[in-house]
Amino acid sequence: MATRTTEKPATDKAKKKPAAGNGLIHGLAPYKEVKGEDYMSAPQLQHFRNILQAWKRELMEEVDRTVHHMQDESGSLPDPNDRATQEEEFSLELRTRDRERKLIKKIDKTLESIEKDDYGYCDDCGVEIGIRRLEARPTATLCIDCKSLQEIKEKQLLGG
Repeated sequence: MATRTTEKPATDKAKKKPAAGNGLIHGLAPYKEVKGEDYMSAPQLQHFRNILQAWKRELMEEVDRTVHHMQDESGSLPDPNDRATQEEEFSLELRTRDRERKLIKKIDKTLESIEKDDYGYCDDCGVEIGIRRLEARPTATLCIDCKSLQEIKEKQLLGG
């Protein structure tokens, strides 16, 4: 009679890369609130400052990669189809980088609001935006209710 072994092959978990859905926010763990802690306390503000700075750093690295990629690949291709494909690829990359450039400006504006101690509160009604919403969208300036209302109004105006 054969015996079964329930041993699993040994794996080195330290060498494994973290999965995409690991709960990290731009490489940082979600904030753990302390009971009785004031909203937008110094540790919370530092947490969001770290998130925003990490996000900005990631975007700037992407800009650098794009510049190097475009410099390396910009050689003249003899085939017109290849050249057209490359130009379209560059065009898409530049549009993406333009959106990211605008996002970097928004991140900078958000970092300024942290320094002015004006971060985490809705621009329209003044209520707390909330830690989890800010972790999902660190540049949010509206609470979920005001944002939902804004989207409803936009749909009505655009006929969507």
